[in-house]
Amino acid sequence: MPDFAVLGGGLCGRLVAWRLAGAGHRVALYERGGPEGGESAAWIAAAMLAPLAEAAVAELLITELGVASLETWPRILAELPEPVFFQRNGTLVVWHHADRTEAPLFERRVRANAPRALADANFTTLVGAQIDAAEPALAGRFARGWLLAGEGQLDNRQALAALAAGLAQRGVQTHWHTSVEDTSLPRARVTIDCRGLGAKPALPALRGIRGEVARVHAPGIGLTRPVRLLHPRYPLYIAPKQDDLYVIGATEIEGEDRSPVSVRSALELLSAAFAVHPAFGEARILELNSQCRPTLPDHRPALIWDGGQGDGRGGSTTLRVNGLYRHGFMIAPAVADEAVRVAEAMLAGQLADADAFESLRRESRWASMLHAPQGAHEPA
Repeated sequence: MPDFAVLGGGLCGRLVAWRLAGAGHRVALYERGGPEGGESAAWIAAAMLAPLAEAAVAELLITELGVASLETWPRILAELPEPVFFQRNGTLVVWHHADRTEAPLFERRVRANAPRALADANFTTLVGAQIDAAEPALAGRFARGWLLAGEGQLDNRQALAALAAGLAQRGVQTHWHTSVEDTSLPRARVTIDCRGLGAKPALPALRGIRGEVARVHAPGIGLTRPVRLLHPRYPLYIAPKQDDLYVIGATEIEGEDRSPVSVRSALELLSAAFAVHPAFGEARILELNSQCRPTLPDHRPALIWDGGQGDGRGGSTTLRVNGLYRHGFMIAPAVADEAVRVAEAMLAGQLADADAFESLRRESRWASMLHAPQGAHEPA
């Protein structure tokens, strides 16, 4: 019987299993899709590591998780057996003159939700020629903007592939194309449930928020960093990857509809990209796709212990890791590290009761993510 059974092989499940195996544990991973990760929310992500930019729509906890994860990603990538595109050129935020009232709102939200030292050190106003110098591809197109220094991005699909190779390298028993239901959990001393929306039977408060992206090939534009366009209704991001590939997104729709992208969404998405740079009008559309991100009511990630005991004598216990919402790649390393810490305590029998869990919780930098059994269904 393995020490750990990890249910769900999306980004978080792969990171957790890889980290546990690296610590010498016997780990089995079960994933309904294949090693490429095409069934996971991470397959559709832009994989921007932008805690300061996301502070405009997220609370301090998310920003701090993002900062910690941004520092962790280079170490993770250095240990993986396959290369992954990664850069830290910052994020450029721009707006058209007609939408200039969005700029002070964005700055106010960022400064309210980000650590003050982070915002003061990395939030730089650019005017005219300064924008042209920072991003020559947009020369003459925007009068004002901000450079959020130090932020990064990576290639989501390369990262999923490299993690799959890393799991094999570390001896994880991978069960691809294997669906796991709550009524037929695999045997293990500790089960870690990272199934995203697949965990809804155990987490009724979980819901999906649909995101839509376009992947286009646009030679000759040459953006050197992710660009965010402020707009009152349709804020846009454009993330340049390798070989003139761009991931373009903006939409966020309540609901778990996995149908193809609508004509209206596609027109708005691509029109907004055209407004950033007209050369996107000649780009070739490689893919229009959608996915639903698992989200809890407070939009926070949650680590939820079921109260059971992994006592090594046939007993088992479950830790549920869920609710990463739109922040997956940005916060996943920090969430996974905390999940590993709690899971190892569970394996060691250190969680004898709710009081022991509360003690573990108080020691955590991310205490608000941890929930005892009585909060299992609707984390506060």
